[in-house]
Amino acid sequence: MRRLEGKRAIVTGAGSGVGRASAMRLAKEGARVVVADRDEESAERVAMEIGGQAVHYRVDVSSAEEVGALVQDTVRRWNGLDVMVNNAGVGVAATTPETSEGDWRRVIDVNLKGTFLGMKYAIPAIRESGGGSIVNVSSTAALVGIPDRAAYCAAKGGILALTRAAAIDHANEGVRINCVAPGTVDTPWIARITAGYDDPEEARARMQARQPHGRFVTPDEIAAMIAYLASDESASCVGACMVVDGGMTAQ
Repeated sequence: MRRLEGKRAIVTGAGSGVGRASAMRLAKEGARVVVADRDEESAERVAMEIGGQAVHYRVDVSSAEEVGALVQDTVRRWNGLDVMVNNAGVGVAATTPETSEGDWRRVIDVNLKGTFLGMKYAIPAIRESGGGSIVNVSSTAALVGIPDRAAYCAAKGGILALTRAAAIDHANEGVRINCVAPGTVDTPWIARITAGYDDPEEARARMQARQPHGRFVTPDEIAAMIAYLASDESASCVGACMVVDGGMTAQ
């Protein structure tokens, strides 16, 4: 399918995991993609995998100056912007008392503030380009409590609420804003989190067991939903939270 033929897109956190899969899926569907990540080498590698319709860009999504420059440079390069995927995120494995103020700030700054800044600068650009779609990556952690993820749950819950508020504000301007709520996705971040437990394999098995369908969600499955929300096929999805979790929140 080429549902995004000629569209101009930015994907943050696109150097690995869901972001990488999303950048590649959007490109496969015909979009030109800015592969944006704090890790410039990873972003460059993904852009090279995609080929000529992708460029890489180093960005710290918690910086207003850098996110503003990312959007401005994209508009300058391609004469507009149609799709913004706010995917960049970090997490900390800790309960509320165990979470340091520094970790709290980092998780909120990257996940929630980063999504806010992405929308702040993308909404006017997409509006001026004739309309388009913003897809924010929230989590099932916005819908149910996850053990040892206090800051992460707070940040992802904020993304869901912010998505709905912004969707209502801008629906009549041709800017559709929705979010995806993945279950436990098999990404490098899972490996880093489980490595911090006494028994990493047991921790991994416990995370996998959250999904009643018996496995982790794959990055490609999340990318498929993001591509749908980015396309005109989802024209009546406004402020929606699309859950892709293998049944985790149905229990």
